[in-house]
Amino acid sequence: MARLPHGDHMPPPSGLNTAGKLQDLRQRRRWSDRYYKRRTLHLKERSDPLEGAPQGRGIVIEKVGVEAKQPNSAIRKCVKVQLIKNGRQITAFAVGDGAIGFIDEHDEVLVEGIGGRMGRSYGDIPGVRYKVIQVNGVSLDELVRGRKEKPQR
Repeated sequence: MARLPHGDHMPPPSGLNTAGKLQDLRQRRRWSDRYYKRRTLHLKERSDPLEGAPQGRGIVIEKVGVEAKQPNSAIRKCVKVQLIKNGRQITAFAVGDGAIGFIDEHDEVLVEGIGGRMGRSYGDIPGVRYKVIQVNGVSLDELVRGRKEKPQR
């Protein structure tokens, strides 16, 4: 852009045939909007193991205990899951008292985002962004509350 003598940028073009020029300027300046840029380049879908889907199915590889962040002191029961759709490994939290007892290795689980800050970890569990909601096609919540039995595969 050309500079005016007193240091400011030129005003936007005005006149009969400026619609195209204004459209072009607006389109170029949109790239400095971070939400537009992320949406257009599909950055979330590329970095997200679930590839933009609300939930994903996977196979349990192992059970792990994750230490809670300060000032809390606990071992949060989580599972390492290998997603079926793309083979990526994620860590998912088993929600509920004694819920980890209903999940065994090689079980098929359904995971979803744990909530909280956009795609980041939740609460005092470092590095865990997903939670288990189903085990072998049965709701984990129902299993924890004792309403259903876990089917054998």
